[in-house]
Amino acid sequence: MGARGAPSRRRLAGRRLRYLPTGSFPFLLLLLLLCIQLGGGQKKKENLLAEKVEQLMEWSSRRSIFRMNGDKFRKFIKAPPRNYSMIVMFTALQPQRQCSVCRQANEEYQILANSWRYSSAFCNKLFFSMVDYDEGTDVFQQLNMNSAPTFMHFPPKGRPKRADTFDLQRIGFAAEQLAKWIADRTDVHIRVFRPPNYSGTIALALLVSLVGGLLYLRRNNLEFIYNKTGWAMVSLCIVFAMTSGQMWNHIRGPPYAHKNPHNGQVSYIHGSSQAQFVAESHIILVLNAAITMGMVLLNEAATSKGDVGKRRILVGTL
Repeated sequence: MGARGAPSRRRLAGRRLRYLPTGSFPFLLLLLLLCIQLGGGQKKKENLLAEKVEQLMEWSSRRSIFRMNGDKFRKFIKAPPRNYSMIVMFTALQPQRQCSVCRQANEEYQILANSWRYSSAFCNKLFFSMVDYDEGTDVFQQLNMNSAPTFMHFPPKGRPKRADTFDLQRIGFAAEQLAKWIADRTDVHIRVFRPPNYSGTIALALLVSLVGGLLYLRRNNLEFIYNKTGWAMVSLCIVFAMTSGQMWNHIRGPPYAHKNPHNGQVSYIHGSSQAQFVAESHIILVLNAAITMGMVLLNEAATSKGDVGKRRILVGTL
């Protein structure tokens, strides 16, 4: 019985060997090589990412905003791998561009970047950079960008969305507004620290001193305080300032005007109904003052008792 069973087991083993797929060993070898190649590629990406982050941290240790040309922009911002967010200001700071708005925006951008660089929350997840038109013209062309300054956020993964472009024309470029926008896009909250500015305190002290000195010199004759015309002029100045949007300018911090860096055309009137330039406020102020002055002169011409001919000439002129 046992002798007959032994050959049966040998025949069964032979059948199992015959039924093994002849191409299984090359397939397993190919799968093994593929796993090794994928592991090597992943390791290479990790090393490349570590080198990029190390380089960015080194630049950040020297200055809070580092400048980029076309090659650096493509390597550190456009090309993967990337696990950090990058805020980029596209600007034109060269003197021949005559972009005063770019200089003002750069000052606010510098305040914001310094606040992040010297804060306790500073890490390698957010960096600030700058691309000047004269140093990275190819970058402007690649992004189809025809205006400056412009702020953009480049996320760690994927392409920038519409909300990743800061609405400078509507919000302004104050450092606090930029910090709020960055918090919305990156969940990184930056507390803005401004350098001390004593110009407002000095101006207030000079004004108080001037008023106090005037009251002291006229201490024996203070009838001018009850002058209705004087108080009317002060009230009109306040009304003109408020109705022309000066308070909005103070809060939003818009540019005085906009100059196209390509053709040099200067715009003093904003194209949107939700924003304005400082120059636009000045134009509205002058127009309101001219209309008010015309109404006052018409009223004076109608109620005064002067020469009738002069009154008619005045009314006809107005």
